[in-house]
Amino acid sequence: MLPLYQHEPFTDFSIEENRLAFEKALQLVESELGKEYPLIVGGERITTEEKITSINPANKREVVGIVSKANQNIAEKAIQVADQAFNTWRKVNPEERANILIRAAAMIRRRKHEFSAWLVKEAGKPWKEADADTAEAIDFLEYYGRQMIVLKDGKQINSRVGENNRYIYTPIGVCITISPWNFAFAIMAGTTVAPIVTGNTVLLKPASTTPIVAYKFVEVLEEAGLPKGVVNYIPGSGAEVGDYLVDHPKTSLITFTGSRDVGVRLYERAAKVHLGQEHLKRVIVEMGGKDTVVVDCEADLDLAAQSIVTSAFGFSGQKCSAGSRAVVHEAVYDEVLEKVVALTEALTVGKPTTHDMYMGPVVDQGAFNKIMSYVEIGKEEGRLMTGGQGDDSEGFFIQPTVFADLEPKSRLMQEEIFGPIVAFSKAKNFEDAIDIANNTEYGLTGAVISHNRANIEKAKQDFHVGNLYFNRNCTGAIVGYHPFGGFKMSGTDSKAGGPDYLILHMQAKTISEMY
Repeated sequence: MLPLYQHEPFTDFSIEENRLAFEKALQLVESELGKEYPLIVGGERITTEEKITSINPANKREVVGIVSKANQNIAEKAIQVADQAFNTWRKVNPEERANILIRAAAMIRRRKHEFSAWLVKEAGKPWKEADADTAEAIDFLEYYGRQMIVLKDGKQINSRVGENNRYIYTPIGVCITISPWNFAFAIMAGTTVAPIVTGNTVLLKPASTTPIVAYKFVEVLEEAGLPKGVVNYIPGSGAEVGDYLVDHPKTSLITFTGSRDVGVRLYERAAKVHLGQEHLKRVIVEMGGKDTVVVDCEADLDLAAQSIVTSAFGFSGQKCSAGSRAVVHEAVYDEVLEKVVALTEALTVGKPTTHDMYMGPVVDQGAFNKIMSYVEIGKEEGRLMTGGQGDDSEGFFIQPTVFADLEPKSRLMQEEIFGPIVAFSKAKNFEDAIDIANNTEYGLTGAVISHNRANIEKAKQDFHVGNLYFNRNCTGAIVGYHPFGGFKMSGTDSKAGGPDYLILHMQAKTISEMY
C-alpha cells in the first residue's frame, strides 16, 4: 500500500547546506553544457543533420545543449513504433505502470538540485522558481501514480440478480504531448506521464527553447523501467512535425500547453477525420490567461500589494497564471499602487547565479521584443509608475514594470503579454471590480483580497475563472491541492493535478456478464 500523497517540499535556500548543494549541482550542469543529444524512438538513439540549439537566456553566448531535430520521416517512424508499443503497454498491470512513475519520482528527488540547475540554465529560472518547477514534476509523478491505483478497478455500478456489471477505464492509444518552455520540467513531465500511466503511448515534442531537460527526463523514465517505444522523444518544428502528428490517423489524443492562437488552431485541426482514422481525437489544451488580482476596499492592503507583486513578477511574469492585472477599489487605489511600486522597486533582476536573485531573464529575443513593444503601448494607454527598461546585450532582461490608470478595455488590460508587466485599473465598487475582472476572453486564475464575507461569497459565484484564490496570490497551484485549468479561451479546464485528470486519457467501458 502506497503512503498517503503529500506534495514535494520546497527547498529553503536560507540554509547554507542547501545553498552549497545547489551550487554544486550548478557546477555539475555547467560541466555538461554544450553536449549533443539524439532523438529517442523505440529506445533507438537517432541523430539528424538538422539541430535545435538551446541557449541560456541569461547569457546568449552560452550553449546549454544541441539536440537533433525530428522531421516527418522520423515522426512517422515514431508514431508507428508508439502504435505497436500500445498493443502490449495497454495490457500492463496499472499498478506496475504506477510503480514506474513512483520509481522515477524517487530518482528525480535524489537529483532534485541537478534538474533545477538545468532549469536555471535552460529556462533562466531563479533558484526558487526552478526548485518549485522540479518539485511540481515530482508531484505529478507521485500523484498520477496514486490516482491510477485508485482508478484501476473502475467505478462501482449496479448489478441485477444473475448478472455482474463492471465499469472500467481503458487506454485510448497514441498521445501527442506538446509541452511548453515556461514550466519546462513540471508541465512537460505531467503531460507525458498522465497518458503513460493510463496505458497510452507518447510522442513527446518539447518546446524548442527547452529540449534538454526533457531529454534528461526521458532518460529517467527509461531507467525506471519504462519499455521501449512507450515514450518517444522527438523535438522538432511545430509546422513540420507538430501538424503532421496532430493530423495523423493513428493519433488518438493530443495534449498541448501554449498560446491561445496555436491551441485554437490545433483544436480545429484535431476535429478533422483523416483517411484511415476510425475514431474521434481527444484534445486537452491549456492556452493562457489574462489574470486579475481584485482588491476590495475592506482588505489587508499590505497583503494586497504583496499578492499583486508575487502574481505579476514571479518568473518574470512568464506564467499563464500570472496576475498581469490589478483591479483596485477606488477608495484604496492610490495606497495599494504606492505600496506595489515600493515593493517592485526593491526586487532584484539579473543572472540567476545566486539564491537571492528574484527575477531572471525572459526566455528569448522574440519574447523580449514583444514585451518591450507592450511597454511602449502602456506608455500611450496609461501612466508608467516604475520599470519599463530592457537590456538584451548579454541576456534578455526586463525590469518589473507597473502601469497605472488603464481603461478596462485597453490592450494592456486585454492581451496576454507573458512578461513582467502589471496594469492597474480603478473600480468604482466591488461589483464593478468583478465585472472588469471578467471582461477578457480568458478565465484561468484570479485572486480576491477582501475581509468582506458577502463580497467573498459573491466572487465565488461571479468571478468566472477555473482557479480562484482568496487573500493570496493567483499563481502557485500545487498538484493534488489546487487542480489547475481554466474557463473560456484559457482551454478545456482539464484540471491538471486533480482527481478527474487521468480519466480524460481513457475510455469508459461497461462489461456485463450473465451468470
